[in-house]
Amino acid sequence: MRTGKDAHARDAPRGRGAVVAALMLSMALTAVDSTIVSTAVPQIVGSLGGFPIFSWLFSGYLLAATVTLPVYGKLSDTFGRRPVLIAGSVLFLAGSALCAFAWSMESLIAFRVVQGLGGGAIQGTVQTLAADLYPLKERPRIQARLSTVWAVSAVAGPALGGLIASCAHWRWIFLVNLPIGAVALWLIVRHLREPVRETAVRGRVDWPGALAVFACGGVLLTALVQGGVAWGWLSAPSLALFASGLALVAAVVLIERRAAEPVIPGWVWRRRTIAAVNLALGALGLLMVAPTVFLPAYAQSVLGLAPVAAGFVLSVMTLSWPVSAAFSQHLYRRIGFRNTAATGILAAALILFAFPLLPYPGAAWQPALIMLLLGAALGIFQLPLIVGVQSTVGWAERGTATASILFCRQIGQTLGAALFGAVANGVLSARLGGSGSLDPVARALDDPGAVADPERLRRAVDTAVDAVYAGAGCAAVLALLILLLMAPRRFPVLLEPQEADQDGHGEPDPRQEQLSPARPETDGAP
Repeated sequence: MRTGKDAHARDAPRGRGAVVAALMLSMALTAVDSTIVSTAVPQIVGSLGGFPIFSWLFSGYLLAATVTLPVYGKLSDTFGRRPVLIAGSVLFLAGSALCAFAWSMESLIAFRVVQGLGGGAIQGTVQTLAADLYPLKERPRIQARLSTVWAVSAVAGPALGGLIASCAHWRWIFLVNLPIGAVALWLIVRHLREPVRETAVRGRVDWPGALAVFACGGVLLTALVQGGVAWGWLSAPSLALFASGLALVAAVVLIERRAAEPVIPGWVWRRRTIAAVNLALGALGLLMVAPTVFLPAYAQSVLGLAPVAAGFVLSVMTLSWPVSAAFSQHLYRRIGFRNTAATGILAAALILFAFPLLPYPGAAWQPALIMLLLGAALGIFQLPLIVGVQSTVGWAERGTATASILFCRQIGQTLGAALFGAVANGVLSARLGGSGSLDPVARALDDPGAVADPERLRRAVDTAVDAVYAGAGCAAVLALLILLLMAPRRFPVLLEPQEADQDGHGEPDPRQEQLSPARPETDGAP
């Protein structure tokens, strides 16, 4: 067996700098996608019509990207990251080109689903390759770079989309993906060479399981995305979708238990570390709905800010997030992955609970400060968990493990949108007359000056957003309890060969090197 730096040098992928550039470009395409499209919705609806169904421009993409994450994770563990990333990039670019030539809202939604099928492959595989390319000591560097890409994309996406929508045709929003994606694809094809791995004979791909996972996720996410929006929660469509989803869940469990190589293997939930991180990041997705969905409405309706200024209040969170994520490595090397993440989510809970204490109506710098601190806390929370999970598995399981935590985070975000949307709607309905119909409220939020009592509306929105932030604080407390009660105090890290004879780069557990990816995970705490 080869050990030490010479083995690492021979096994390391060639042209790592070019590959990292390709990963960052690919991540930027998926990160900016939703924000850049949202600013052009008026132009798209004006050109194609279809206003009643335009929300599926986002829901369709989200559904396709989310439900395919476990499938792509398993495929990357079976066939390697390179073919999966190339296939996903081609799908995303093909979907972008088709979107640019859509002739109706229905066709545009269908092509957005194609984009989502590619986006799911890019999201999971880029995160997995980041762990493949860098040993544990250096992983925070690449993860911080990817966090920076997300931060910059969140800020630049709306501005770029607005610029294109005002200066050119909306179709260019999709066409600009083509040259950027082509460069990223060329770099991947030319420079990404995965080392030869000594693995067992590949089993057959569990295509029935993949189809069942896709169908189950699609049905349940459709029920969550459309429930309370297109139809009531207790209406026939909602009940039918949830019943079908539960039946498909049973089918997935049955198929996966019989499969030789299941798409969602049981060890993902049997290992304490991965199961705890999956649930904790699901809670992260839940709480992220408060700032990303409801803060802009608060900034415009309560503080009276213009849309650009309201966007800035939210975007400051993306400035502190990557900075604190990069700093977190110095913390988790001293106190461990779990304790670092617990520190971050505890701070996030206190910050979220502080939001309802802001004065009414207050000044713009107050929620901006809250968001700045929240971004710093969540950067310390999320990155150690991702790096920690990726460091507890070997190459043959890393794609599946990474996909599972991304999948749970996005499921949490979908659940949060449904749950907190119901909370906000209930508060608004109660404060504005209790009629049960929020159509007048939506029109009032769009034009507060048109209502007879704008002050009443402002206070109703303030109360609703306060309730959502309090709920997000409860989600943060839930994540903290999951970490403290489920996660081992020390993650059982698998040291890379070149790290085995070095001290201080992982969590200091003398049994870490004895763990095998094929064995059940054990608690590394002394």
